[in-house]
Amino acid sequence: MAGIFFSVLLQLFVRLFHISRPVLWVNTVGTAVVGMWLAGSLWSWQALPILLWLTLPFNLLIYGVNDVFDRDTDADNPRKGSLEGARISGGEVRHIRLGVLATNLPFLLYFFFGVGASAFAWMTLYAAVFVGYSAPPARFKARPFLDSLSNAAYAFPLVFVPLALGADVVWPAALGLMAWSAAKHTFDAVQDIHEDRRSGIRTTAVRLGARGVAYWSGGLWLVSVVCFALVNVPVALIVAVISGGLISALYRRPEPRTGRRLYRISILYPYVAGTVAGIQLVGALSIGAYP
Repeated sequence: MAGIFFSVLLQLFVRLFHISRPVLWVNTVGTAVVGMWLAGSLWSWQALPILLWLTLPFNLLIYGVNDVFDRDTDADNPRKGSLEGARISGGEVRHIRLGVLATNLPFLLYFFFGVGASAFAWMTLYAAVFVGYSAPPARFKARPFLDSLSNAAYAFPLVFVPLALGADVVWPAALGLMAWSAAKHTFDAVQDIHEDRRSGIRTTAVRLGARGVAYWSGGLWLVSVVCFALVNVPVALIVAVISGGLISALYRRPEPRTGRRLYRISILYPYVAGTVAGIQLVGALSIGAYP
């Protein structure tokens, strides 16, 4: 009996792990690590609970909630059912909701008592924006421009991690990543224009069309380059080069299939930019040059 229970529990965990899209955890965990480094520490045990929260728990909140409310759209999306996203059944909705609550509430309770009021406020806003992105009545993802701008929340760890560690926020870095995240979200949504339009979902990409996205995301990425240049010129340059390449390719062939073809490069984008930033930050911290 115990063996059967363990087997079922393991299967549920594996399924929730898949739904949390581990290939995209870099967007939450990586950002928090950079926030820790910007706070002046190569490693801080005080940051460990935040880093753990931003693995499966928070990514399950982002993508599990999204999958619950997008079941109809996902049924016709060829990308779903792979590493790029799960295709869930109606019977899994309850398990996902329980999984989100069971994995996130203990962390939020700990943060309520364990970090300062400012850090906790940003953490709460962070979670609320991502729930509101997919869940009604807000459902930002179906509201042109709000769907893009709400993804600025991916940069919030650059704010609440330093605050939780008692350090100053490096605002140009935080604002630059907010603009970068908003741009990347709309760029990635180009590949889903046809599916979203058929489902009646009015995203920024649907409203602007592929060529319009080239202007919108290009403008936001330009803002991010300027902000990053105030902090670190090499990071600004790598962002300019990769963003310029992606926008140029989309502008030349403004259609969803181009967005689909470029999506794998887009997935690697934060890994490359994060590595360039991380190597420099680690080096600077190691020799005592920062902060």
